[in-house]
Amino acid sequence: MRFDELNEDNYIFFAIKHYNNPQCTTREEFEEDLKRFKYVKKLIRKYLKDNILKHHLILNHLIILFNVFNDATVPLLFYKIESNCWPVLKSFLLYLDRFPEGYLNYLDPDSKSLEELNKI
Repeated sequence: MRFDELNEDNYIFFAIKHYNNPQCTTREEFEEDLKRFKYVKKLIRKYLKDNILKHHLILNHLIILFNVFNDATVPLLFYKIESNCWPVLKSFLLYLDRFPEGYLNYLDPDSKSLEELNKI
């Protein structure tokens, strides 16, 4: 299966292919890790709507995602999260030094969230 572009038909296969969690023994555990993408999305949307940034919680979810999906986390995040949330997402990925060089150069990070992250 080719993964040139993630879509509804192939993203789950892409996630399975790149999933590396030796402690995971069931499908439910895999699905729990997949839910972290939704949690990150929800937290970023809450920040954009209510101006409440739970940066530690977002960072925790992102770190766990990178631990189990490694570099595949970035394309999965950008597939699962709407484009209006991407500047905030880019800020977190830059902070974690996990934003791929040359990827979405036109996209500016969210300055306010990046400023908050740099205070940590």
